[in-house]
Amino acid sequence: MTWALNSCFLTLAVLLVWQMEELAEACSCVPAHPQQAFCNADVVIRAKVVGKEDIKVDNNIYGSLVTHFKYNVKQIKMFKGPSQNIDAIYTPSLSSVCGVTLKTNGQEYLITGRLNDDGKMHISLCNFIEHWEALTATQQKNLVQRYETGCDCKINRCTSIPCVIGGPAECLWTDWIVEKTARGNQAKHFSCIKRSDESCAWYRGAEPPKKDFLDIEDP
Repeated sequence: MTWALNSCFLTLAVLLVWQMEELAEACSCVPAHPQQAFCNADVVIRAKVVGKEDIKVDNNIYGSLVTHFKYNVKQIKMFKGPSQNIDAIYTPSLSSVCGVTLKTNGQEYLITGRLNDDGKMHISLCNFIEHWEALTATQQKNLVQRYETGCDCKINRCTSIPCVIGGPAECLWTDWIVEKTARGNQAKHFSCIKRSDESCAWYRGAEPPKKDFLDIEDP
């Protein structure tokens, strides 16, 4: 009997650890350059978070209600998205399913996300979300002047040497190799812009693109 109980407890413990590991690994995102995050998003806004509510949302996978956070926001500027203002943003309450935690003390954020069919904006840890003041001056300007013009280009993230580029319409993103972070020099100061010959190259600066562009060695 003792052996059976010990075996039962051991099985339950293994299952509990397995479930915890499964939850911990449930949210997995590939880091994206801010320009790529901008191009992939349905909505990109600068907003001030002014409140938070817990709400229940239907879970289409398991057929049950799950808790989400509804962040009430005051939109300051829309860089990409629908014609109407965004006044609320939704996200899962658990980080294990990529839920996002935002400060509600009037903190200003740059927020990228998707727009559902019901017109609601949803965000996850896989979106690019940053305190507005933490953005570089170049990033702030690129939201208006640069990122959208380079959405036809592909930013190829280099994770190991040698880095491989697939074609002339790609920019090689080396922050992960050079600085061991997805928020390095290229992410902070460069955008990938299409040139007149349809090739793409990194560009740094606030002036309109010129004939000559910076190559990947410049960062």
